Amino acid sequence: MSTNLVSNFSGKLVKFLEQKQALGYSYNSAIYDIRRFDRMCAERFPNETMLSEDICNAWATRRGDESAKTTARRLPLIREFARYLISTGEPSYILPTGIIKGRQRYIPHIYSLADISNIWRAFDAIQPTEVYPAAHIVYPALIRLLYCCGLRPSEALNLRIEDVDLRSGKLFIVESKGHKDRIVMLADDMRRFCCNYDEMIREYLPIRRFFFAKTPEDAYGYKRVSFVFSRIRETLQIESRNGNPPRLYDFRHTFATHRLYQWMQDGKDLYAMLPYLSAYMGHSKITETFYYIHLVPGMFEAMSGFKYESMTEIFPEVVDVYE
Repeated sequence: MSTNLVSNFSGKLVKFLEQKQALGYSYNSAIYDIRRFDRMCAERFPNETMLSEDICNAWATRRGDESAKTTARRLPLIREFARYLISTGEPSYILPTGIIKGRQRYIPHIYSLADISNIWRAFDAIQPTEVYPAAHIVYPALIRLLYCCGLRPSEALNLRIEDVDLRSGKLFIVESKGHKDRIVMLADDMRRFCCNYDEMIREYLPIRRFFFAKTPEDAYGYKRVSFVFSRIRETLQIESRNGNPPRLYDFRHTFATHRLYQWMQDGKDLYAMLPYLSAYMGHSKITETFYYIHLVPGMFEAMSGFKYESMTEIFPEVVDVYE
C-alpha cells in the first residue's frame, strides 16, 4: 500500500494502518478512504506536514451531491488518525463530533414472505460465468444466510473458513460493528444448506480462505453482490413503499421484523424473547434492536394475527425509523 501513497503523510498513514491491524482491527474497508485522504493532502496541501484544522475541515466537506450520511461515515477515520499522531507526540487537530448536520432519514424496506420466496428462486436460477464460475453456488447460499440469520452483508462476506463450524452450526462473527465478536447459531435447515454449499464449492475451490470465496484468497465483494441483487430486484419489480431502493442490508431489518411477527403468532412473551434477539444480532442494548423492528400495515396483520393499531404504541412504525 505504501507505494500508492504520495503525500507528506504517507509514511504516517501506513504506520497508522499497521498499528490498527496489529491490534486486531481489519481496517480493510478504510484503505480506500486512506488513499483518498492521501491524494487530497498531496493535491491541496502539498507542503503540510501537520494534521491541521484546515486539512480536517477539507476532508469533512461534502463532495458534490454526496449525502450527509456518506460524509459522516468517513470522519471517524481522520479522528482516529489524529489520535494516533497525538499518541506519537505529534500535535494534531481532532475533528469534533456532530459537525455533519442534516443526515437524511433512511427508511428500510421490509420484504414480504412472497418477496423472499421470489428472490430465492431468482438467485437459484443464476448461471455461472467465466469470471464467476461458482456464482450459481455462492449466491443462493449467501442470500439465504443474510435473511435467515439477520447478518450484515459485510459479516457474511468476511466469514473465513475457520469462522464456520458446520458440524455444530456455529458462525463466529469476528470484528463486527463496534469491534465486537459474537456467535450466531444456524437453524437446522440453514446448516444443511450451508453443508451442501460447502461440498459443492469445494469442487471449484478445494482450498479457500473465505467461506463465500471468489478465488482461493479473495471473497466475493459487496459491490458485486449488491449489483447482482439490484438486477434481480428490478426484474422482480420489488419497489420500496418509501421511495428508497430496497437493499441487501434490509434483509437484516426484515429478519428482525419477521421474527417478532412469528413470536407474536406463536403466543410468545415478547419482553422475554427480545433479549435473545438482541444478543443474536450483536446488540448491547435492546433499544438497538427496536431500531430493526418495523410494523408494516397489512403484512403485520397477515403474519402476526394481531391488529396493527394495537401495537403501534409499543414498537416503532417503519416510517419513524432511520439509519
